Amino acid sequence: MTSDFTEKTLSSELVYNGSFLKVHKDSSLLIDGSKVTRENVIHPGAAMIIPVFLDGSILLERQYRYAVGKHCIEFPAGRAEVGETPISTAKRELVEETGYLAETWVPRGVIHPGVGYTNEEIHIFIAQNLKMTSTNRDPGEFLETFRISLDEAINKLRLGDITDAKTMVGLSMLIDFF
Repeated sequence: MTSDFTEKTLSSELVYNGSFLKVHKDSSLLIDGSKVTRENVIHPGAAMIIPVFLDGSILLERQYRYAVGKHCIEFPAGRAEVGETPISTAKRELVEETGYLAETWVPRGVIHPGVGYTNEEIHIFIAQNLKMTSTNRDPGEFLETFRISLDEAINKLRLGDITDAKTMVGLSMLIDFF
C-alpha cells in the first residue's frame, strides 16, 4: 500500500529573482492539517553529457566552482535556456564547453540533485561518435577538458578527487553501459 503525503500549497511568495535562479517562500498544508513553511529554489533545468570516445575513454572537465571554493572534476553540463529541450541543451553545452559534436545521443534518465530544496532536473545523455570542432564558451567560463579511461575516473572517485554528485551518477551509469 502506498500512502499519499502530498502537500497543498496555500501561498507562494517570490523572495529572490536572480539571473537564472528564483527563490520562493511557500506556506503549505500537511495531511494532518498543520501548516509549514517551504523554501524552494526554482531552476530552469539542465543537461549533463557523458562524452565517450570509440576506445571507451571519456571526457571530463576541471573547473573552479565558487560555491564550494575549489576546482571540481565533472562531466560537461549546463543549464537550459528558455524554451530549450533537454537534448538541445546537451548538444549546445557539449560544443560550447568542449568543442565536440556527437553523432549518437543516448538518453540515460533524469536526476533531481536537491529534492529537499530545489525543483532542478538534470537530464543525462551519453554522447558517442565524437568529432572535434571548436569551443564557444560563455563569457567568464574557464575550464580545461581531459580524456581519461573509465577505470582512471573510477579511481579518482574512490580517492575523493571527484565529488560532484551528477558526475558520480554519470560514472555509475557507464559501468553498466559497456
